[in-house]
Amino acid sequence: MTALARRLLAEFVGTGLLVCIVVGSGIAAQQLSPGDVGVQLLENSTATVFGLGVLILVFGPVSGAHFNPVVSVADWLTGRRHSTGLTPAELGAYIGAQVLGGAAGAVLANIMFDQSAVQISTHHRVTTGHLVGEVVATAGLIAVIFALARTGRAAPSAAAVAAYIGAAYWFTSSTSFANPAVTIGRIFSDTFAGIAAASVPAFIAAQIVGAAIGLTLIGLIYPDPAPAENVVTPHPERPLTDPRST
Repeated sequence: MTALARRLLAEFVGTGLLVCIVVGSGIAAQQLSPGDVGVQLLENSTATVFGLGVLILVFGPVSGAHFNPVVSVADWLTGRRHSTGLTPAELGAYIGAQVLGGAAGAVLANIMFDQSAVQISTHHRVTTGHLVGEVVATAGLIAVIFALARTGRAAPSAAAVAAYIGAAYWFTSSTSFANPAVTIGRIFSDTFAGIAAASVPAFIAAQIVGAAIGLTLIGLIYPDPAPAENVVTPHPERPLTDPRST
């Protein structure tokens, strides 16, 4: 298997398991705490925090553990000047693997809980507040990732990213999707964690705006990247001294 194929497999499986964790814990929360949305959100967010942290540690050394198209796009954008980060071809492949993985993860969660394998969510989420929440959630996520990368502190990314997402579940009105691949994947589960297809374009647009804001903010605060900038975590597919390493 080629190095790129291994990286794409890591992004596919990692994103799939992330969505499986989000959807599966959402289904379990509904079953364990029927009628108490606050407790359901606590159960859902706790599982996501721990699961995301583990996934970054497991897959980061292979692919960088992006699991998120806006992270991959930001990686490509920031690396163009110095020929670091993803190439355009790699970017397209990463996004494809992430989106397919997200859909597969939702189907897997449905099957595990003896539900229809493929469902279409009817949970409409678009309000002005939710869209502002997605802008804030995504801007913060990108800021956390690239602040660590630009200051040579990628090692604690697993804990920092997971902690931020866990917090954003509670302080944003949208419960912090902050990820187009996860958003698309959650179409396929008509449960607590699902999102109606009609709500997805607005959510993704808000995520793109948020990513742009977060990346601009980090560019202003940290204009000079560390010598070996790696997003989300360093991985050995390219030597860290190689200017193409990400």
